[in-house]
Amino acid sequence: MAITRQLIIGGEHVDAASGKTTPDLNPYTGEPYAHVAAAGAEDVRRAVDAADGAFAAWSGMRPTERGKIFTRAAEIFEQRRPEAVELMAAETGGVAGWAQFNVGLAADIFRSAAAATTAPRGDVLATDMAGVYSLAVREPYGVVAAISPWNAPLILGTRAVAIPLAVGNTVVLKPSEDAPIACGLFIADILLEAGIPEGVINVITSARADGPDVVASLIGDDRVRCVNFTGSTNVGRQIGVLAAQHLKPAVLELGGKNSIVVLKDADIDHAVNASIFGSFMHAGQICMSADRILVDRTIADEFTEKFAARAAALPAGDPTDPGTVIGPAINAQSTARQYALIDDASAKGATVLAGGQRHDHGVVPATVLGGVTEDMDVYGQEIFGAITTVFPVADTEAAVAFANDTPYGLTAGVITENISEGIQVAQRLKTGIVHVNDQPIADEPMAPFGGVGNSGYGKFGGQNGIASFTNTRWVTIQQECHAGYPI
Repeated sequence: MAITRQLIIGGEHVDAASGKTTPDLNPYTGEPYAHVAAAGAEDVRRAVDAADGAFAAWSGMRPTERGKIFTRAAEIFEQRRPEAVELMAAETGGVAGWAQFNVGLAADIFRSAAAATTAPRGDVLATDMAGVYSLAVREPYGVVAAISPWNAPLILGTRAVAIPLAVGNTVVLKPSEDAPIACGLFIADILLEAGIPEGVINVITSARADGPDVVASLIGDDRVRCVNFTGSTNVGRQIGVLAAQHLKPAVLELGGKNSIVVLKDADIDHAVNASIFGSFMHAGQICMSADRILVDRTIADEFTEKFAARAAALPAGDPTDPGTVIGPAINAQSTARQYALIDDASAKGATVLAGGQRHDHGVVPATVLGGVTEDMDVYGQEIFGAITTVFPVADTEAAVAFANDTPYGLTAGVITENISEGIQVAQRLKTGIVHVNDQPIADEPMAPFGGVGNSGYGKFGGQNGIASFTNTRWVTIQQECHAGYPI
């Protein structure tokens, strides 16, 4: 039987003002897992009212007291691990291993937020003014609008709110319609259980058709002073335009066309293992997933044979089965889009080296394409699914040029036994993140996370995250009571 969830506004669970609800579908069964409240503009105003009203007390709270809340939240997250794993399978089709990783990293993000509450918040500046202290002080913006995605819901929902809250902002969180509980309501539940004051975290869920209007109302509210969004580049452009129209800073973590560069001296088995994980974890539905494996042609045949064989053997199906590696795509549109990419490539001459066959329940098996050319849709589009492409390249120069031949710039991996050359290649890749002797899927709460180009701007994580969600203010203090003036 489907569960029912309300909005969270001012610490209370409340219905949408209209009384409307919307179904939250299980991507494997196609049946409703839950029915959630469908917010409208009036609910946005109520949520911002609550966040704005809570700001003064929250930002004025002793930082160590704020820190204790995040430490408790991390502990509660881990205590509720079984519930979180079940939730991710039912709401997003996430397999157990992916859900376990989400829980662990989300808890660590809260621990990092606890540390951020007492991090330095400014600098003493050099000044030519005699007898003056000149300071750069970082202060919270006020109300932050956070828009979280479904694909790594516990991680990215937590990341959307943790540092903004830690530095003294209050938040209105708008989770994805595909995972309103896992990337929104569940996280707020944990924070409320940990003792966060009423109104500091608010969650507004919506029907898919109403989502754009809800987001526009949220960003357009004058009391909202900062925006963060993780999701597709197409939607991110719209969020960025809205934020710019209202002169509000935004952090946008968007899509990628990520590459793994396998150099000629690479350990082939290690390269295969890295590429399998980097391409097919969570059925490739991760913004950092590898779309392109660029392999030196001297080892390309051996690599491709082993890689395709490993991909073909990955179990696909029911995400609640402990042996499943490839679960369902998030919805029917995603499944259809992925098969359209395979069909288009095949019709234009690509070779399906593994996978490609139709499965039930929205499952796309791990699929490897070879012989891909520029006229195929899969060549330039972000795949965001259980498909990857393999390209033999002439040498390192060709690999770097190929990897950089995309408007995206999120992440990349370089596999080599020559660490010095790996670092040199990494320095030439135009991405916000790069990993040497590893695949592109890596995340730590203390590291700067974000891309360049069509992959967005701004950073989550560490000191960069603190800077993203605070405003720098110049403050001067006369050491003597009265300054002198020329007129």
